Amino acid sequence: MTLARLVLVLALSHAAAGCKNDVVDAGPEAIVEEFIARMQRVHGDPKAGREAYDLLWSEAQRALAERAKRASAVAGREVAPPSMIAPTRFSLAFTPKRYKARVDGNWAVVTVTGEDSSQSHEVKCVLEDGHWRVALVIPSLSPIQKREEGPEGLGDKKVLRRPE
Repeated sequence: MTLARLVLVLALSHAAAGCKNDVVDAGPEAIVEEFIARMQRVHGDPKAGREAYDLLWSEAQRALAERAKRASAVAGREVAPPSMIAPTRFSLAFTPKRYKARVDGNWAVVTVTGEDSSQSHEVKCVLEDGHWRVALVIPSLSPIQKREEGPEGLGDKKVLRRPE
């Protein structure tokens, strides 16, 4: 391989790697579009799950980390937070065609539209550490129930009580 060819290969490799980073550093429209594309690739693939997870805001990442911690305790092995993204729960109601953002400070709302005006959905994004992230709201988990010693007369039986 000649020196010129080697330089060309290295330059193309660097450019290809830079394209992925450009999306991560792009505006809210590009982040939402990329998040949708990554979610469509998950289907149980840990690498694809990690790539989608990386575009979520910190609140969603913390919620998935807590779910992974609980799943790890039940499974008896470590479960990674990106593994908590359930691919069967993600489906598109329409094929996205256009993305339009309204930015207000550190927040943005991206309107995703399909073929006609009846096909639209709004996705919230937040600017964290200089990067736009998808502000996916993940419902809170209920507190873990703890077993306590039962009242007098129940012997060694345990009673489930919700933490106060």
